[in-house]
Amino acid sequence: MNSGKQRDVTWHPGRVAGGLALGFVLLLTAVIARPSLVAEGLEPPLAKAELSLITDTPEEGMEVAIRLARLGVTETQPDREVLHSLRPGYASDADALIASSHVIAVHFQTVAAANDYWR
Repeated sequence: MNSGKQRDVTWHPGRVAGGLALGFVLLLTAVIARPSLVAEGLEPPLAKAELSLITDTPEEGMEVAIRLARLGVTETQPDREVLHSLRPGYASDADALIASSHVIAVHFQTVAAANDYWR
């Protein structure tokens, strides 16, 4: 039954909370599927205080989104040995890779909004 009232479809930060649970689960696959540059010594460890959603370009925003995904996984599974032992299974699983891409995309949406879509 339609009461004649229009639905509020504006974005509210509180609505994001429900999706965060799913995002968190998917986030676990994001770093496991992606080789860890930190563990290989190719990238300096990121101090949490150094990470900002504000970037100059969308490309930098994508880098932040990827780092957020990776940090979420390493915070969830701090045991690097376990983290690395699981990687081969996820790295060859198309569904896990798609899920990883989704997590990064969600983070990129957040970064883009924080930067007013670089307008």
